[in-house]
Amino acid sequence: MPDSRAHLPVTVFGPDPLLSVTIEASGAVDQVHVHPAGQGVWVARMAGELGAWPILCGFLGGETGAALLPLLEALPGERRVVRTAGFSGSYVVDRRTGKRRVLANGARPAPQRHEIDDLVATTYAAALTSEVLVLCNPFPGEGLPAEVYETLAADVRAAAVPVIVDLSTPRLDRVLAHRPDLVKLNDWELAEYVRGPVDGHRAVDGARRLLAAGAGAVAVTRADAPILVLAGDDESFEIVPPVLPWGFREGCGDAMMGAITAGWARGLALRDSLVLGAAAGSANFLRHGLGTGSRTVVERLAERVVVRPMPLGSRAAGYAPADPNGLTTS
Repeated sequence: MPDSRAHLPVTVFGPDPLLSVTIEASGAVDQVHVHPAGQGVWVARMAGELGAWPILCGFLGGETGAALLPLLEALPGERRVVRTAGFSGSYVVDRRTGKRRVLANGARPAPQRHEIDDLVATTYAAALTSEVLVLCNPFPGEGLPAEVYETLAADVRAAAVPVIVDLSTPRLDRVLAHRPDLVKLNDWELAEYVRGPVDGHRAVDGARRLLAAGAGAVAVTRADAPILVLAGDDESFEIVPPVLPWGFREGCGDAMMGAITAGWARGLALRDSLVLGAAAGSANFLRHGLGTGSRTVVERLAERVVVRPMPLGSRAAGYAPADPNGLTTS
């Protein structure tokens, strides 16, 4: 294992690494691809590609966990896993028709109380020596008590370690009181938080509510529309990624979060970290792999990302909220 002291350590709380099996057509013969998956895995992979040393903290158990372990060991950084009596989650996807169809979805059972306590303690210890802590959702969404996220946000922030989050309600609601440095979410997650539509100017209104609730900065991804960014001192702008008419949306948001994490660890300004994130999301869009993209491609695409003032007070370009179903993020 490379010496972690040569890297910038970042802790990724990704409680649910998943075993992904994808079937694709290749002439008369099907191809079967097996990979580690899940939000935390994809965030960690891109953070490592961009120079950070990700410490991925999560559960691992059962036959699927045993199959996952060697796949996780191939990721950059290190793993700090808590063994569970139950099995790790998994899913099987059929892409032989060119469209993504989920054939099977095995969500892990609820963890035991002592397993949760071990994961919280493991993550806190890792965060104390890191440049930043990233909080990712569990899978399934109800697979962890929301108080776990509040505990980590409160205790790690109290230790003066930055906390950035990519969470949905109710976990998002619980961490806001502890003033996370950045909240990154997509439009349907924002709609869930405000309990209403977020089309046009209402996305800006929703982001302002997050700032008022405690977020240091907010970035809202909106599928093909520009990314909305609001921060303190009335700073606001839009980020426009390169135009890519055709690609694969799965994991783009998590690749973006991984790049933001790496930028944060490098000490980049918020704007520059988000530009790097937008480029990483675009790099992932060009690939079938989730949370993937080479550093060279990401940095080249970052040169094509546009930052412009947000047209506050006017309606943004129309768009349809991202699909809240399945295992993808935008």
